[in-house]
Amino acid sequence: MIQKQAEERMDLLTSQMAKSQGVNEALKASDQMKWVGLMNNIRASAEEIVLSELIYS
Repeated sequence: MIQKQAEERMDLLTSQMAKSQGVNEALKASDQMKWVGLMNNIRASAEEIVLSELIYS
């Protein structure tokens, strides 16, 4: 149950953060390496948030 909640929260946070930072398919098409770097940073940030919210609390 917690695993599913964590995955859903990760997906939501990742999409929200990507949208707010302008990381989209157009960027992916024009500068793939920049897109990958930004998405890795977004996923790491989202993971930290999920861990603090669901796991460590």
